[in-house]
Amino acid sequence: MYIEKAKVESIEKINEQTFLLKLFSPSIASSAKPGQFCNVKVSERTDPLLRRPFSICNVEGESIYFLFDIHGEGTKLLSHKKFEDEIEILGPLGKGFVYDGSYETAVIVAGGLGTAPFPFLINRLSKDKKVAAFVGARSKNLVLQHGLKNISVATDDGSVGFHGTVVDLLKKEISSIAKNKFRIFGCGPNPMMKALQKYAMENNFDCQISVEAAMACGFGICQGCPIEASDGESYLLVCKDGPVFDAKKVKI
Repeated sequence: MYIEKAKVESIEKINEQTFLLKLFSPSIASSAKPGQFCNVKVSERTDPLLRRPFSICNVEGESIYFLFDIHGEGTKLLSHKKFEDEIEILGPLGKGFVYDGSYETAVIVAGGLGTAPFPFLINRLSKDKKVAAFVGARSKNLVLQHGLKNISVATDDGSVGFHGTVVDLLKKEISSIAKNKFRIFGCGPNPMMKALQKYAMENNFDCQISVEAAMACGFGICQGCPIEASDGESYLLVCKDGPVFDAKKVKI
């Protein structure tokens, strides 16, 4: 884990509310793993006080990428950063995806900004593994496909692709995927992750889910992001024990 003063190399507007930020951050770039995150200090001021957690979207040489939406004052400030501005970041944090193994197809299931960690994962997969990406959004203009491949889209309003949830789309297409051994990697809003978890467990699928939670410290000191373990007798911390969990290990 490092605290690094990262310099802005570029910031690109992906759609009406989503941005891709590239930072020169050699220490974090050299040690990051897919599914991990960083806590970002969006301003030198005391308001907003807390850092913001962002999934590491990708790593390219000594640079890291973050994909983010504008949801409040902190992310609005971040969207206005300029070339060579310095941003203090803490990371890499948490436990990422376990992507080694004998499976043949990586099945990515992402909702909204849940696509963020998957360009990094795809780039780290061995060349012999296939990718099938299922992406969900509320409507056509909110679909995020940056850094993904072999994409199938679902929208809540049916404005593009499958009319329904991305988990329902996965159910519809699973027969073609199941011809080969596969592993599911999911990220998105927690109600979506709960639906994916339920479907995976009912069918005994190999599935890992990245869980969202409000965080303060980002590394387990504040105890502010508990999630109930599947045994019903203990709790884990999203920031330290996750954010990626085996779908069988937690209750969302």
